[in-house]
Amino acid sequence: MFQKSPKPSTDVLGKTNRIVEGTVITGDIVSQADFRLDGELIGNFTSSGKIVIGQKGKVKGDISCQNADVEGEFAGTLKVEETLNVKQTARIEGEVITGKLSVEPGAKFTATCKMLREVKEDPKNNGTKPKPKEA
Repeated sequence: MFQKSPKPSTDVLGKTNRIVEGTVITGDIVSQADFRLDGELIGNFTSSGKIVIGQKGKVKGDISCQNADVEGEFAGTLKVEETLNVKQTARIEGEVITGKLSVEPGAKFTATCKMLREVKEDPKNNGTKPKPKEA
């Protein structure tokens, strides 16, 4: 009579993975959950959630995620579907592709930047938005 609906595959939402200061990872990370990096990553990171690179965090590689806050160092290609927040202590080098960009005064932002175009809702898709396209 009453059936429980299956949990969505995003039942990891609200949970955060954490790599602490002093930890160095060489390789790629794939995560559906949010992620906080206070250590060092030499490799690529892919997530359908948010990544926070803490003040002591360092990333050398490519990142693809939904949202990002950068307080530490990043070198590579950073693709953020929604909002990228670059904090005062951040140092970014490379290429940035994002929907929205916020840069605090004092941040070192030495990168090319492409903004994703805002895509209007398609009435044929029942009000859902297709993925944004690069401008």
